[in-house]
Amino acid sequence: MAIPTPAATTGLRETKKQETRQLISDHATRLFIAQGFEQTTIAEIAAAARVAKKTVTNYFPRKEDLALDHQEQFAASLAGAVTARRPGESALAALRRAFADAVAAQDPTAGFSGQQFARMIADSPTLSACLRGLHDQREHHLAQALAEATGAQPDDITVQTAAGLLGAVHRVLFHRIQTLTLAGHPNDQIAHTIAAEAARAFDLLEPALSGYGIA
Repeated sequence: MAIPTPAATTGLRETKKQETRQLISDHATRLFIAQGFEQTTIAEIAAAARVAKKTVTNYFPRKEDLALDHQEQFAASLAGAVTARRPGESALAALRRAFADAVAAQDPTAGFSGQQFARMIADSPTLSACLRGLHDQREHHLAQALAEATGAQPDDITVQTAAGLLGAVHRVLFHRIQTLTLAGHPNDQIAHTIAAEAARAFDLLEPALSGYGIA
């Protein structure tokens, strides 16, 4: 009989952890949608997932982490687009391209969350506040990326202003997608609408930022 190597054992352990985490997240989301975020308890989630309450909090320290479990990816998304910009591409051009790709893919980080999930957030003061905080974090990370791209300090007024403008456009477009989702529009229709509206929104920034942060 083959004896599992330490690497294989570690791999199996990590796989099991990811499966448990996903199981808890799935049950939590189902309960939040069915009965509301504020009304759902950690004990109910643990019971549904058949794990201990401590297991839930070990994987998700805050209750809102159970509902918004891609926070790091969201917060880093704009900064990542700037860092990965192509040679000769400005920060604005890179972000326009990345947003267009996200809309084409109907990416949840752009706002394509589905009607039930969007309603869950809209109906919860806690989750709505958490989402606003994530937008703020995303803008903060963007400012850091812009500072590195231009050789400026993160608190430089030009960096802060550029991050604020770019962050605001993404915030507006995100909420526009959510609004259309809550109104019952299908994702394909939303993507078509947002592609046109995003072009107009980004065009407003071209006079000020078309040459900013060119790689």
